[in-house]
Amino acid sequence: MQTATTPVPIPPRDTSWLVARGLIPDHGPRRVLAVATFVNMLGSGIFMATAVLFFTRSVGLPLAQVALGVGIAALVGMLAGVPVGHLADRRGPREIYLLTLVIRAATMAALAFVHTFWPFVVLVCLTQLAHSAGGASRGPLVRGFGGANLGQYRAYLRSIANLAGCCGALAAGAAVQLDTRAAYLALVVGNAVSFVACAAIITRLPSLPPVPAPQLTGRWIALRDRPFLTVTVLDAILGIQGQVLVFALPVWIISETDAPRWFVGVAVLVNTALVATLQVRASRGGDTSSAAGRAMRRSGLAFLIGMALIATTSAMPGWVAVTVLTLGVASHTVGELWHAAGSLELQFRLAPAHAQGQYMGISGLGTGLANVAAPSLLGLLCIAWGAPGWLLMGGIFVAVGLAAPAVVRWGERTRPDSADAV
Repeated sequence: MQTATTPVPIPPRDTSWLVARGLIPDHGPRRVLAVATFVNMLGSGIFMATAVLFFTRSVGLPLAQVALGVGIAALVGMLAGVPVGHLADRRGPREIYLLTLVIRAATMAALAFVHTFWPFVVLVCLTQLAHSAGGASRGPLVRGFGGANLGQYRAYLRSIANLAGCCGALAAGAAVQLDTRAAYLALVVGNAVSFVACAAIITRLPSLPPVPAPQLTGRWIALRDRPFLTVTVLDAILGIQGQVLVFALPVWIISETDAPRWFVGVAVLVNTALVATLQVRASRGGDTSSAAGRAMRRSGLAFLIGMALIATTSAMPGWVAVTVLTLGVASHTVGELWHAAGSLELQFRLAPAHAQGQYMGISGLGTGLANVAAPSLLGLLCIAWGAPGWLLMGGIFVAVGLAAPAVVRWGERTRPDSADAV
């Protein structure tokens, strides 16, 4: 029987150059899960880059209604993670994850037939519910099949997810250029097909039996785990950084600097390329809780440096601004790499194996709240207040990063069995 400390054995069978260089995992569940991740994120990248344009220019909804519907969906979606994660822990994550992919495929395809506001709201809410549920149920799969170097494998999955998202966004550019309903519908259908393809790939994974829960363990242990909840709050605040380059920076470049507008796309490309190439390296040596806490502390400092550089560009000539903005984006991305390494490690390190899905649901809830709050907070500080707001936001990141190691040590002390936390 598989125990909480015994990973699924994955015997090496492939000695090709790509495997030896770490570019692809070995044959078996690790490669299957990696391919599924790439396919999933390729479709999501295609759609996410043009979702607002599809709903406004193709469906014909006003921008205010689209924003309202997406906001409602984000709030509703946060409700699914914890209960579905618990269900995955007790019934098997592979089957639950497959169900979420099927639901996402169906709801995405149904968006092609939407023409009014309330059907749009219902479908995006269902899509977001399935998305949150899928993230919670996928966590136990990653843990079960990740092997001995789980931290590096998680970092590898994040790298290929970023690469796939970038490829999808580039492909979506063709549809934006055409700007026709047929082109936008092709993106919607393509995303739906990607979920079906991902589900077909996941069926090649063996089922994972639930990890037995210790006796006298309550049902909703993650909701009573105060150290983990505190870590989740800190992680969510640091997670606001994910909106800096895609929300605050584009507005800042266009409205407050003399940098060319095309640099908005270059900034995203620089960020994506660095994450895709350096995430695995940034995660090395971070396979303990204390190392993860230190990584989060370093990330706060990197965010402050990046945001301080960005804040200085409002009075610079165009090409000087481009140079300084590039340095700011690079520094911010280094912080993102460290934050992701520490966050991913703690999501697994502090979670007992028998409740991994439930704990992933809690982490997803924190991420969802951060995504809801980020546009308003960044708009107030970075856009409305200008340079002082960028510095204040960077200071918040530093303060949270400095607090992280102490909170992580609290979490380590309260684990009932440190060996079970991996």
